[in-house]
Amino acid sequence: MTTPDHAQPDAQASLDEVSQTPGETIDQASDVVGQPEDTTEPLLAAEGDEQDDESRERALRAGLEDYELADEDMALLSGEYDEDGNLEPEAPLPVLAIVGRPNVGKSTLVNRILGRREAVTEDKPGVTRDRVSYPAEWAGRQFTLVDTGGWEVDVAGIEARVAEQAEVAIALSDAVVFVVDATVGPTATDERVVKLLRKSGKPVVLCANKVDGARGEADATELWSLGLGEPHPVSALHGRGTGDLLDAAMEALPLVSEHAVVLPSGPRRVALVGRPNVGKSSLLNKVAGADRVVVDSVAGTTRDPVDELVLLKGIPWWFVDTAGIRRRVHQTKGADFYASLRTQAAIEKAEVAVVLVDASVPLTEQDTRVISQVVDAGRALVIAYNKWDLMDEDRRPFLEREIEKDLVQIQWAPRVNVSARTGWHTDRLVPALERSLESWDKRIPTGRLNAFLGELVAAHPHPLRGGKQPRILFATQASTRPPRFVIFATGFLEAGYRRFIERRLRETFGFEGTPIEISVRVREKRKR
Repeated sequence: MTTPDHAQPDAQASLDEVSQTPGETIDQASDVVGQPEDTTEPLLAAEGDEQDDESRERALRAGLEDYELADEDMALLSGEYDEDGNLEPEAPLPVLAIVGRPNVGKSTLVNRILGRREAVTEDKPGVTRDRVSYPAEWAGRQFTLVDTGGWEVDVAGIEARVAEQAEVAIALSDAVVFVVDATVGPTATDERVVKLLRKSGKPVVLCANKVDGARGEADATELWSLGLGEPHPVSALHGRGTGDLLDAAMEALPLVSEHAVVLPSGPRRVALVGRPNVGKSSLLNKVAGADRVVVDSVAGTTRDPVDELVLLKGIPWWFVDTAGIRRRVHQTKGADFYASLRTQAAIEKAEVAVVLVDASVPLTEQDTRVISQVVDAGRALVIAYNKWDLMDEDRRPFLEREIEKDLVQIQWAPRVNVSARTGWHTDRLVPALERSLESWDKRIPTGRLNAFLGELVAAHPHPLRGGKQPRILFATQASTRPPRFVIFATGFLEAGYRRFIERRLRETFGFEGTPIEISVRVREKRKR
């Protein structure tokens, strides 16, 4: 019978949870674990002797033949595991920007072109705020599709910054699809956008959106007055006419982009996550060296995940700014609901997550939930305490102790203190990211792993349960990203003992910044 069970990360778990029955020897072991003069030297000696490790592995593998093994066990032992490789560098793709005033259906059109619900949409103006890029394809041609916030004139505050991002998107595009609401007709704002487009000199395809029938097509003819050529009647919501629009867009797009750049090979993906208004967008702008995303004091400014290729110390990184996680997904509604889903997807697509925490306020339940999301997704983790430069010198020692108490279950995660507003200590992010990703990719040789477990079990055996003591037969690392270990045993290993193994794995092999999964497969001897 197979009994898999994954250990939850808990760096401070002690063996007290294991020893609940009087008379067990594990209590004595718990005192030994914390001592510096324990089994570290024998373990290091075992690491150095590769021949002994290989001999031990062969002997333990041979011993497994006496036990009933399933097909999945044989596949695991033969090394048939999946490894994620870095993608080959891509050629620069032509860029097609979707622009227009608010609430004309730009994000709906983006989703229609992509064939999936990627951009956040809601029946009210101003949902999209940043310029967001998506890889797209039509008629065998690949291109980059850029969704933008609504462009308005004579606005202030956050709307002005949204308009600035739309103007940047036009400047960095190879062609533009200008979306106009055919049911309303050309407005003064539309005419101002036309002037902007003519000044940019980019080829423009005019999209008359919200045309659901023959009457709408008659309304769309009014848009000839804008002077941008033939308006293409489209219903982004229902898909009507989008094929003809894309055919026209492909004719306007050049084969070779004048603005896109060749991506460096293998940039790692970093998701910036946290609750609303902790400074994620400010940090991205600071490391990117430009106002890449809209920043405002209003919580919830970011809605769509925003990708940005950033060079830090000569190394390329994909930074993904995400919407702040307010509460559990099922408790949100409207644009916040879809933004939460996009944030979860961004975490799963990333390799490492930087969880931003506001140092000026105590750790909240929302912060803890964000960290749990990253750990549950199996991603490498770095915790960044933002606004640290605002902390009073006398307050910092007390804050350090509070942090140690708050993060007691994830003390394995590297922590950096930064200021997203001023850029203070943001240079410390790269070493922390590299350490976490190195641990996330780390693989322990099977012989060394079994030598480590042999020494560990000899010094601290599993406590007796019902008069029996489970014996570890063999262990192997099934995969990386995150490291996952499978232990074959004659009986079930209790959660406290698995946490003890995890703790000693970290002490011996590092694994700083990555969650570890340990599962147990109980196997019985073959009947003779």
